[in-house]
Amino acid sequence: MDILTLLPFIVLIGAMFLMTRSAKKKQQQAANMRDSMQPGTGVRTIGGMYATVKEVNDDTVLLEAAPGVHLVFGKNAVGAVLSDEEYNRIVHGDDESHDDGATVVPDDASSLTAGSDDAPADGDRVDLGKKDAADEAETKDGKADGEGDAK
Repeated sequence: MDILTLLPFIVLIGAMFLMTRSAKKKQQQAANMRDSMQPGTGVRTIGGMYATVKEVNDDTVLLEAAPGVHLVFGKNAVGAVLSDEEYNRIVHGDDESHDDGATVVPDDASSLTAGSDDAPADGDRVDLGKKDAADEAETKDGKADGEGDAK
């Protein structure tokens, strides 16, 4: 047999070896991370829930999601073991570490209250990109609603 005939097979076997090796390495890191859990440690589950470890068993872990709310999860359901600083920053909003000057934008309209300068005054029209029937009539005849209708 010629070496050029065997070369694709050698490359394929080498690629498969490297892929399985990296997958095993990731699994080992995840197992080490889960083994580092101790009572009082903050964790994030693979579903995105943040909780505090209360008890660690062989295959399960008891988590406290809120005061008095205890849940039993499989150890493999823990996605990350967090440092105390990171857990407090995410869960409690503690941001003592730094202030990068980033502007926080509210995800609701709470900033548009009647007392704020940006809020529309009573009776002001707020255009949300939608047209109502009066706008439709105005664009059809070029007149405002009610203009020129009397005969």
